[in-house]
Amino acid sequence: MSTYLSSLKKIAKIFVRRKCDWSIGIYTGESPFKLSSQENIKNPVLTAKDVIDVSAEFVADPFMVYENGTWYMFFEVMNIETNRGEIGLATSTDGIEWNYQKIILRESFHLSYPYVFKWDNSYYMVPESNASNSIRLYQATDFPEQWSYLNTLIEGQNFKDSSVVYFQDKWWLFTTTGNNDFLRLYYAESLTGKWIEHPKSPIIQRDFHIARPGGRMTIFDNKLFRYSQDCQPFRYGNKVRAFEITELSTTNYSEKSVNENPIIGASGYGWNADGMHNIDPHIVNKGDWIACVDGYHSSFNFGFNSSDFEKIFS
Repeated sequence: MSTYLSSLKKIAKIFVRRKCDWSIGIYTGESPFKLSSQENIKNPVLTAKDVIDVSAEFVADPFMVYENGTWYMFFEVMNIETNRGEIGLATSTDGIEWNYQKIILRESFHLSYPYVFKWDNSYYMVPESNASNSIRLYQATDFPEQWSYLNTLIEGQNFKDSSVVYFQDKWWLFTTTGNNDFLRLYYAESLTGKWIEHPKSPIIQRDFHIARPGGRMTIFDNKLFRYSQDCQPFRYGNKVRAFEITELSTTNYSEKSVNENPIIGASGYGWNADGMHNIDPHIVNKGDWIACVDGYHSSFNFGFNSSDFEKIFS
């Protein structure tokens, strides 16, 4: 009987496949914690259909920077043919209307979460590369399209969604290990220097709801904030929360939830009906913020092919 029931469950999974259709939107608001979709913005601003150089299943994990009158957005493109994430580029002059350009970074392993930032007049990127069992740093050799691997910051574990920030004369790196439930903290004197794990690390343990980074580390009112995505076991990418880091030194760490939590989440309808899990806010003017975000809605595919069916009884 147990074998029979097991086969039925396998058949059910083959006949009904849940697909998460991720896409990218733009939110605006008065602070990095009060952001929403506005009537003048037609969200989503980027979908898999906008990708023209590869066959894309979805787009997600957006990060953007502003340079010389142009917004540059970097994001994950899931390539259907390779079944790997690659890093795509889109541009905008106003942050509202976006034009897809091309894939600007691909490796022999999966890439996502292209955490891009500027330092000393150069652009750097720390994409998620957990399949390489390391955290890798890339530098733009010809911004925004040409990038080269610079060095490995940390290695030896399966690191996810690593987020880097320079604050109080040091570099800090937040990254997830485990099953999205451990948040680790590292620090260094220089970006390419030796990274040391904080004595309080992991600073979050066995908490699916707040451990995994969910966007850019943000400095606001001279305070440092981190975003986290809710990765509860049965609903990945549900919502994003923000935390004020109230104490940060090489010996101590503490944080508190902001009053506005959750910052973004499932709308219940449309392109982000079922969840959101990444945010990158930027100040435009005092009291005027813009952020790229992502979200998804679920769809279901029915049916099977012969190879799937053979696996059940093999």
